[in-house]
Amino acid sequence: MRYEMLGPLRVRDENTYFTLHARKVEIVLTVLLIRADQLVSPEQLMREIWGENLPRRAAAGLHVYISQLRKFLKLRGASGNPVETRAPGYVLHKGDDRIDTQIFLELVDVGRSLLRQQRTDEAASCFSQALALWRGPILGHSGDGTGAKGPIIGGFSTWLTEIRRECHEMLVECQLQLGRHREAVGMLYALIAENPMCEAFHRQLMLALYRSERQADALKVYQSVRKTLNDELGLEPGRPLQDLQRAILSGDMHLMSLPLAMSGR
Repeated sequence: MRYEMLGPLRVRDENTYFTLHARKVEIVLTVLLIRADQLVSPEQLMREIWGENLPRRAAAGLHVYISQLRKFLKLRGASGNPVETRAPGYVLHKGDDRIDTQIFLELVDVGRSLLRQQRTDEAASCFSQALALWRGPILGHSGDGTGAKGPIIGGFSTWLTEIRRECHEMLVECQLQLGRHREAVGMLYALIAENPMCEAFHRQLMLALYRSERQADALKVYQSVRKTLNDELGLEPGRPLQDLQRAILSGDMHLMSLPLAMSGR
């Protein structure tokens, strides 16, 4: 069985997918998956479900949700009973089951290692596989990384979103090192739309455009991020972006072949 949280929460049994329709039960499963094989207290679960304003019968309600979750997982083919009551709380035993977030993190780690070894094509493949696991906002509506949810789901969502952004950055770096700068341009424009103040993506886009014989467009990217940083934070672009702008203005041909790490990262 496989649990999938990189998008709306669902459980996969062979080629069949199952979803929970009770939001509070979904939150319970999400928290137990984030802390798989670890003890989670009733107080932590209740805070994730209701926040600081607990209803009068919160403990009884949690007991009902745990019971509903056990029935759901049993019907989905889980071996034994993966949700154990262990004082003073609950543990979800993962066993041989897989969680897509763990697969994502494993692929990113392998990709990082391959990139350090300069096995760039293999690294790019790992990063692409990792990103392909994402089906939408983390955990769907149960945890969107905005901080509106409880501390466990909210913190996990924020952390995983940052790793996803790093994964995108490393994938683009691979593409630039492999001479696939034209392929990187479209992805970078989309990434900048999601992360308008991420200087790393702007720097990568400037380099990709310059290598695609689009010097004027590369300089427009610099002006755009400079305006955004000035308007939003009263800041100038960082030194790497400024150095890259000057190199592009001077028509520095070294930018056509240097790895990104040597041209400002």
